[in-house]
Amino acid sequence: MSQFMVTGANRGIGFGFVQQLLARGDRVIAACRHSGRASELNRLSGEYPGHLKVLPLDVAEPRSIAELVREVEMLELRIDVLINNAGMLIPGEAFGEVQARSLADSFATNAMGPFLLTQALAPRLAEGGKVVAISSGLGSIARTSRFGTPSYNISKAALNMAMRLLGHALAERRIAVLALSPGWVKTDMGGETAELEPARSVANMLGVIDALAFDADAVGRFLSHSGEVLPW
Repeated sequence: MSQFMVTGANRGIGFGFVQQLLARGDRVIAACRHSGRASELNRLSGEYPGHLKVLPLDVAEPRSIAELVREVEMLELRIDVLINNAGMLIPGEAFGEVQARSLADSFATNAMGPFLLTQALAPRLAEGGKVVAISSGLGSIARTSRFGTPSYNISKAALNMAMRLLGHALAERRIAVLALSPGWVKTDMGGETAELEPARSVANMLGVIDALAFDADAVGRFLSHSGEVLPW
C-alpha cells in the first residue's frame, strides 16, 4: 500500500485517480482548491475511512502551497507518489488576441505550480519515490503543426522542462520523475468528442506509473498514457 498525493483531485482525471487508487487499497491525499465543496471527494472519505485525506490547494498560489506543506508536515505524512494533475486550459484563443493574463495564469497553474509544489514537498517524498506531472501531447514542440490553445501549449512545454529539471534535482535520492500525457480525454477540458474515457486513461497511466523506476539515463522522461516516448 502506497501513499499518493493527487492535485486537482475533485474532478476529471484527478478524481479518476483518487477513485482507482482507493479501490485498489492505496492511501490518497486529495488536494483541490475548494475542499469543503468537493462533495464527491468528501463522500469517498466516508467510504474509505482512514485512506483519504482531502486538503485545500491552489497550485497557482505560493501561499496555498506553503499551507499545504505545513499541513502535510503536521500530519507527518510521507508521500510515495506525487501526481501533479491540476491544470487549466483557456479555450477560443485566436492569434492577435492572446492576452498576457491568459499566458500568466496558464503558466502559474500548469508549470510554476507543479514545480514549486514538488520543490516544497521534496522533504516529505519517500526515498526512491515518484513524481509525475500530467502534461499533454500539446506540449510537444516537435509535434506542433498548427496555431491553437497557445497559453495551454506553451505552459505544458514549460511543465515538461520543469519535470526534467526536477528529475535531475531529485536524482541523488533515486526519485523517478515523469511528464505523462493522458491522451485526449472526455473531461470538461477535453470535451465530449475526445477519444478516451477518463477511467481508461487513468488506468493506462497508473500502469505506467506503477512500472516507473528510477533510471539515471532517462531522467524526467515524457511519455504517453500507453508508455510510448513522446518527442519534446
